[in-house]
Amino acid sequence: MKKNIFIAAGLLFSISTQAQLLDILKSTVKDKTGVDLNAPVKTKGSATTTTPATSTKIPATSTANLGNLTSSQISSGLKEALSMGVTDGVKKLALTDGFFKNEAVKILMPEKLRKIDTTLRSLGMGSLADEGVKLLNRAAEDAVTEAAPIFATAITSMTITDAKNILLSTDNAATNYLQGKTQSQLFTAFQPKVKASLGKVGADTVWKSLISKYNTFTGQAVTTDLNEYVTTETINGVFKMVAQKESGIRNTPAMRTTSILQKVFGAQDGK
Repeated sequence: MKKNIFIAAGLLFSISTQAQLLDILKSTVKDKTGVDLNAPVKTKGSATTTTPATSTKIPATSTANLGNLTSSQISSGLKEALSMGVTDGVKKLALTDGFFKNEAVKILMPEKLRKIDTTLRSLGMGSLADEGVKLLNRAAEDAVTEAAPIFATAITSMTITDAKNILLSTDNAATNYLQGKTQSQLFTAFQPKVKASLGKVGADTVWKSLISKYNTFTGQAVTTDLNEYVTTETINGVFKMVAQKESGIRNTPAMRTTSILQKVFGAQDGK
């Protein structure tokens, strides 16, 4: 019996000693490494509460998104993209059928005169209506060659105040900005060019005949200002082409053919 008591006591002493040694070991590890061996072990699937990681996302307007770009470089990149858009757009639109066979910019019969189109076609004069629409587009194709210097002046006058936000905005933000800032000035400057082109291609003569025939057959007195209409549509056509170019430069690195475009829009890629 005594023998069993001694054995039990020995075991208890051994367990106690081991526990003390383990506590000393855990304390030493915590002091040396900061690891608390008494902390509960997290197993896969266990419900634990974690502290959300601090977001490192940089705001769109932060300069960190743009690397080492200066406001001047951003402005230069945007202006170059717009200039290329205007040059490329005007070149394509100024070709024969540049407007007429481009569905994105083709000038259609003025909305308030579309009843003329229907009436003339019902009277077998569809060819006259077709010629009228074609000549509106021919006038735009002729006049658009005068647009480049007007747009160039508008582009160079763009300030750098909104340049950073424009760069990090939507695909055609620069085009929209330019259009909003220059639409009225462009219209005033461009309207005489369109008027001259309407006369040059004979559109004004054809349309006088077209409207006269319609008025004769219907007993009405329809009139329209073709100059204002074609001017507006021509300007809108150029802006559509500029927007396409801007979107291409923003989204297709291969279209960034100069160092400033590569630098500026390359930084934009990481927004």
